[in-house]
Amino acid sequence: MTKTCLTTEERERGTVFAPKFDSAGLLTAVVVDDASNALLVVAHMNAEALEATLASGKVHFWSRSRGRLWMKGETSGHVLTVEQVLVDCDQDALLIRATPAGPTCHTGAPSCFYRQIDLREGEFWLAPLAT
Repeated sequence: MTKTCLTTEERERGTVFAPKFDSAGLLTAVVVDDASNALLVVAHMNAEALEATLASGKVHFWSRSRGRLWMKGETSGHVLTVEQVLVDCDQDALLIRATPAGPTCHTGAPSCFYRQIDLREGEFWLAPLAT
């Protein structure tokens, strides 16, 4: 990773990996199951989390609620093993293809996206996805 200032053309079409962190020092990381393409989790990474992910091959995030770096599955054992990391055009978001070693969500659901918003009787409600 580099902190070199790049032109828009270099950032969007070049070969230099220069992640663009927001004002809080974070970028968005979207994780999908490499085998099924299911969306598993959307979280944030700071430079330390990104470096740990790339070095270890296990997905790490910056927890805004805990205020610390954490490896997904560090307590449950349900780690996410990196298969591929894709970067978007302006390098401020990542798509991580990973192999999960168990449920991804802390609730025990396979994905953090296990409910949908339904409109019933003029009110919005959450309903579990049909399996």
